[in-house]
Amino acid sequence: MLGWEIPGLLWLLPLALLPWLSHNTDKTVAWQAMLPHDRLSTLLTLLFKLLGSLAIASLLLSLAGPYIPERLVERNRQGAEFVILLDRSRSMDDIFARPPRNTLPRQRFSTRSKRTVSGDYLLEFVKRRPDDRFGYILFSTSATEILPLSYNREAILATIEAGALGKGLSKTDIFQALRQAAEMFEGEAYRGSRNILLISDGGEILDADEKSQVQALLAEMRINLYWIYLRSMRGMTLDEQADDNLLWLDMPERKLHRFFKQLTTPYQAFEAGSLKEFAAAIDEIDRQQYQPLIIEERLPKQSRADVLLYLALLCCGVLAFARLYTRWGVEKAFDKHSD
Repeated sequence: MLGWEIPGLLWLLPLALLPWLSHNTDKTVAWQAMLPHDRLSTLLTLLFKLLGSLAIASLLLSLAGPYIPERLVERNRQGAEFVILLDRSRSMDDIFARPPRNTLPRQRFSTRSKRTVSGDYLLEFVKRRPDDRFGYILFSTSATEILPLSYNREAILATIEAGALGKGLSKTDIFQALRQAAEMFEGEAYRGSRNILLISDGGEILDADEKSQVQALLAEMRINLYWIYLRSMRGMTLDEQADDNLLWLDMPERKLHRFFKQLTTPYQAFEAGSLKEFAAAIDEIDRQQYQPLIIEERLPKQSRADVLLYLALLCCGVLAFARLYTRWGVEKAFDKHSD
């Protein structure tokens, strides 16, 4: 649908008929019947009048400011939809991948926090997935929706960078974060793979009602769950079979992991105790989530005045050339007759 910046100028379009009201031969010839009948001249006269009308109409239409309004277009791509849940509890400010106790002071090791490392890898993850739609939630004592599901790459990257600022709080409410993430998809048309990416260094013991709500929401919205677990305790793992330490059997992280494995929807956990493991987790999620996806692309407002201006310029150029050529022909014929 075409729009107009100044639609009132369209009332001046009848001015395009002015070339058809001109009869220059009346000023030079006393009796038009004396003119020879030349079909070529008649056709050229009609052509020049038509070009004059087209030039006037094109100029008026361009001044009226034609444009195609901003609109949403659905396109088929490869990718997925992600809601990122980033833990902002106080423990996320600790150093990521602490060195062993016997590390000498002179030896180098990373002093970046879990929060900073998570932000860096999330930025890389978003940049390599141009067609995905992302939402962003920070959670600690409560969950806060920072960015609703969006295709805006600049907004997503800026949100992730801003999420790495400040200090965290003491508690972690994963249940509220999961519920809020799932509710982001309520009322949304199903476009392709839906995922929640949970990045946390701790767990939470959910009661029966909370477990029921989480399981129902993930199943209803058809959401896959990924958890990148940043190990806080050296040697502790989510896999109970790989560890016989009785002190860790009742860790909230393990109980949460045990519940996630019982979900009816797909779930996968990654344990990151080093930068290499974190990078491997991001690479694996990126590899898995390239599936057919319907995206909404917002096309900006597009002006169409330039096309009409080019058309008017072309018409005027042809008329100017014809005028110069006619004058040159008349002068040449006059000089020949004088000789």
